[in-house]
Amino acid sequence: MTIMPDTRSAAIDLGDLPRQLDYALRRAQLVLAQDLSAALEPVGLRPLQVAVLSVLRGNPGLRQSEIGAALGIRPANLVPLIDELERRTLAERRPIPADRRANGLFITPAGSAAHAKARACIDAHEVRFAARLRAGGKDQLLNLLGRLANPA
Repeated sequence: MTIMPDTRSAAIDLGDLPRQLDYALRRAQLVLAQDLSAALEPVGLRPLQVAVLSVLRGNPGLRQSEIGAALGIRPANLVPLIDELERRTLAERRPIPADRRANGLFITPAGSAAHAKARACIDAHEVRFAARLRAGGKDQLLNLLGRLANPA
């Protein structure tokens, strides 16, 4: 997976873009996302699949709509993602006894094993990038990002 070159070091004048929060966050997110995708390749999972497995691991029996709302995934995008996890026997749909029209989603033993492998890859990815922030930088960055995402 290739990472976009740092255009700030090129001969292109980006004007005020590097000082804009949205631009800086998008650039950082692209680098992190590309590295994470590459880190997860040996496990055969994509970051969103791992996110769904993480939610299922901690919240067995959720409806698809609840998972989508929690992760900000539109139903049209979530259905094929869940279908793929189910096809690979990493997750399964089960009827909800109290609501015959709905299914709950559950992580399977194979899903738990794949999630554990993915977590090891994610942990190594996190260590690599947290090292760029120096001691305490990751916690500080997460705090600041949380403040941007949840103004109060």
